[in-house]
Amino acid sequence: MITLRQLSSKPKTIPAITSWYLADLGEARGRQDLFTKQAPQRLKVLKEHALIESAVSSNRIEGVTVEQSRIRTIVLGKSHLRDRDEEEVRGYRNALKLIHEQSAKLSVSEDSILRLHKLIRGEIWDAGKYKEKDSDIIEKYPDGRQRIRFKTVSAAKTPSFMDTLCVPNYLSPNYL
Repeated sequence: MITLRQLSSKPKTIPAITSWYLADLGEARGRQDLFTKQAPQRLKVLKEHALIESAVSSNRIEGVTVEQSRIRTIVLGKSHLRDRDEEEVRGYRNALKLIHEQSAKLSVSEDSILRLHKLIRGEIWDAGKYKEKDSDIIEKYPDGRQRIRFKTVSAAKTPSFMDTLCVPNYLSPNYL
């Protein structure tokens, strides 16, 4: 968020380190295009692996767990879903698919974020809505101890924080 605020001030100069990172990104992009043409099958396997790992890790933080033997089928296939956890993992996949296929059309807006949330949550009651009660990410240890791993924004302040995140739309192609 801080970096976005700094960029919003439209600085007259760009720090040297930022220029170096941008040059590295441009060079990597060129290599990616070459790799895409020369090794499409290898790239497909890497994309599938990244999608699976992302779906599993992102859902684990929410307490969603899926049988290891079913993950590949749930994320990449069209298998029948057994429970709510599998539905959330599939929803996450659907949201990523939308982002990858329509990224040029998606803005960082309240509507887009709630649309992605609805895809991820599926038919659950809170799909596409802001949370109604406070909820932090709690880490539970085998010995029964707990600690707050991530302190979330309160339910009451969520709409205000979302408004701050979305306006001005720093990541919009029209912004820069």
